[in-house]
Amino acid sequence: MQLMVISVLIVASLILILYSLTAGATQQREAVKRRLSGGRAVDEVAELRKKARESATAELVKKAAPVLSRLTLPTSEVEQTHLRLRLASAGFRREQAQTVFLASKTAVAAGLALATAVVGVSMALSWLSLVGAVLFAAPVGFLLPDGWLMLAVSSRKEAIRHGLPDTLDLLVVSVESGLGLDAAIQRVGEEMATVHVELSEEMRIAVAESQMGLPRAEALENMARRTDVPEVKSLVSIILQAEKFGTSIAKALRNQADALRVKRRQKAEERAQKTAVKLMIPLVIFIFPAMGVVLGGPAALKMIEAMKNTPALSGG
Repeated sequence: MQLMVISVLIVASLILILYSLTAGATQQREAVKRRLSGGRAVDEVAELRKKARESATAELVKKAAPVLSRLTLPTSEVEQTHLRLRLASAGFRREQAQTVFLASKTAVAAGLALATAVVGVSMALSWLSLVGAVLFAAPVGFLLPDGWLMLAVSSRKEAIRHGLPDTLDLLVVSVESGLGLDAAIQRVGEEMATVHVELSEEMRIAVAESQMGLPRAEALENMARRTDVPEVKSLVSIILQAEKFGTSIAKALRNQADALRVKRRQKAEERAQKTAVKLMIPLVIFIFPAMGVVLGGPAALKMIEAMKNTPALSGG
């Protein structure tokens, strides 16, 4: 009986495999026929439907964002400028970025409060506990986008800082080969597009601003302000001073690249030296108690067994 069931299952599996292969080949032939006849293939139709859904979602967000952002809109121009700089440091420079971010704070706060209320009602909490949980969840949801933005800014700064030495090496090679500074920045930005995307994007924006008529110094200062990375600010200052005093830009860039590599190596050594101290916490919490149980457990069991087997001393 078991052999019969296994045979039936094997035959059914083979039939399903053959059907799937035949169906795939049939779909490919149908797609080729539709393309030859001028029709759209299935994948093209699916791609168009996906784009339509994405555009509908974007349109919905575009309409709902201004309404939701009114509750969290900064009152002063200074706060709005600071928020725009933070979003730019995270890589969000579109016109609607500030509105969408502020709307997300309201939406996340309302959604988390609603979810907390639903969970509290399902758990049959008292009204006082339910109101307290909702009042706690709403501010947490309000602050979650700020935490996400802080992590995004930190991650992007680290990526820019990591790619700066290699970019400076390419800049030195480009300048020493005869290219002007603007052409070198543009070429290096294009070459680094697949390796260090964030820094390449900032460099190409600076080149575009310079090509639109903005002075090079102002374009580079804007790049340093957008990135908010001390190393980039130092690099911009060195380039501007080299141009102002007529010194060699290539030599200044080479010295800056060497300094950045030394700084990165020192930071790596510092992290390596901190590893031993950080390992003490899991050692004390997890490994030492386990070693104590393994080493002292058998001795303790033998002592307990010996105490049980020892007859009690009778008084004389």
